[in-house]
Amino acid sequence: MKTLKYLVLALAAAASSGAQADINIGVTLSTTGPAASLGIPEKNTVALLPKEIGGQKMHYIVLDDASDPTVAVANTRKFITEDKVDAILGSSTSPNSLAMLDVIAETKTPTISLGASSRIVEPMDAKRHWMFKVPQNDIMMSLAIAEHMANHGVKTVGFIGFNDAYGEGWSQEFGKAAGLKKLQVVDSERYNRNDTSVTGQVLKLMAARPDAILIAGSGTPAALPEKALRERGYTGKIYQTHGVANADFLRVGGKDLEGTFLPSGPVLVANQLPDSNPVKKSALAYVSAYEAAYGKGTVSTFGAHMNDAGQLLKAAIPVALKHAQPGTPAFRAALRDALEGVKEVKGAHGIFNMSPTDHLGLDQRARVMVEIVNGTWKYQP
Repeated sequence: MKTLKYLVLALAAAASSGAQADINIGVTLSTTGPAASLGIPEKNTVALLPKEIGGQKMHYIVLDDASDPTVAVANTRKFITEDKVDAILGSSTSPNSLAMLDVIAETKTPTISLGASSRIVEPMDAKRHWMFKVPQNDIMMSLAIAEHMANHGVKTVGFIGFNDAYGEGWSQEFGKAAGLKKLQVVDSERYNRNDTSVTGQVLKLMAARPDAILIAGSGTPAALPEKALRERGYTGKIYQTHGVANADFLRVGGKDLEGTFLPSGPVLVANQLPDSNPVKKSALAYVSAYEAAYGKGTVSTFGAHMNDAGQLLKAAIPVALKHAQPGTPAFRAALRDALEGVKEVKGAHGIFNMSPTDHLGLDQRARVMVEIVNGTWKYQP
């Protein structure tokens, strides 16, 4: 029945406009603005994505959304109405990706987000039917942090996060994880991605005297609260999220980041993983390719998310091509179905197994704990 549906749609589209040969992929990324440290390695990785899949030439159309949800939506509409894309990759952040949902659902365009919030793909509904994502969910990483805290004597926790979907998502999910591990959240603060001072929030956090503080930010803006805490003399443990795992964060935070803990995808410390780790081989393959193109030590987890989106397309496109030709509604529908059915796709961050109710498809193999030691990432077994 599905094959007949795809055939009817494909014939109708071909009769009216003709099917195009290339597969066109729209890519909207935050290469400028507060999330630029995420978007730049993602854009760099686009150059490493497959040039041909299933005998079809791949054409990637890359636009900057300036870390702005409004621009991300405008880019999305341009991709669909002007560029006639078969799928979209992006955006870099959760607020941008969430803003794109309505357009994606309205136009029935399969999209793979690089944003982390679980709200991008949960709860599954008509909008999220067309949306997939590759970064690990907040709850998966929250549990890793809460477990590490509990195992290291932490009883009370302070929280400060972005005043947007990313921070709110982390606040909710970490709250659940903290409850499971009997951790008490004694203060919760917010700040904006483009703020230049968080003195008021830091003073409130320190007045609560928590054993540890979790900073729920991404990219270089996540360094601001940590630097302020250290400047004010906070000596407790500090945790960050997987949204900071790149060299720019280390550069901006400098010595103030020493001893920070965070959960990460395996790619960040791929060469330190035991050979038994099932993700090590695919993670090292990405690291090798990226550093060959951009220099040793340049790899980040954000570029690896783009790599994993490319791996999903590589697995799904040949399946979709069996049902329809690129450039048609039938192909977009077939590609969506194929993405939902991918199994055991090995990426740089984990192994993907999608389903109708799970448009992320990662499990605990997609996370490790990391400590910042002497300005570098150190794997914590």
